[in-house]
Amino acid sequence: MIGKLAMWLAGVAMMAGIVHIATVFGVPRYAVNDPWEEIARFGPDGAFSILPPIGAEGRLPGLDPAMAQATCRFVLDKGPIRIKATPPDVYWSLSLYDRRGLHVWGFDNRGAGQKAADVLVADEVQVAQLRENPPEEFEDVVIVDWKGREGIALFQIFRQQPSMEAEIGKALKDAECRSAPLG
Repeated sequence: MIGKLAMWLAGVAMMAGIVHIATVFGVPRYAVNDPWEEIARFGPDGAFSILPPIGAEGRLPGLDPAMAQATCRFVLDKGPIRIKATPPDVYWSLSLYDRRGLHVWGFDNRGAGQKAADVLVADEVQVAQLRENPPEEFEDVVIVDWKGREGIALFQIFRQQPSMEAEIGKALKDAECRSAPLG
């Protein structure tokens, strides 16, 4: 009798362990906090939306308070996405995230060695088309081979001085994140 009870308890403990492990590994995948949906509330896909400043209601968590940010959701179904921005002469960065919010690619003005950002995000078929017949307009453009169909771009500019707020705001407002069909 004690042997059967011990076997039953061992089985229950094993099942509880399996359920616990499955829950721990499944929570990040099925969590309610979905960056794709969170960013949708700031504006339409295919355009940069300026994020609220520090202390404002509805601000995304985890962003650097020393930076001004704009974000853009993109989908590659209608062709590659062209991201262009001309920020002021301060530190800036452009980062690309997958649909789940995982960092995939990024660069900044220090690593790029240039003042402006000009990036084309394309899937592997679109990149192959570009290599086969490269348009002249994409000659100086950084091309990112994107895995997947959807992504998020985050453009950040360092708030070096309060006197630069207008210039930084204009740069974020003028930043482009739009479809760039190849044909």
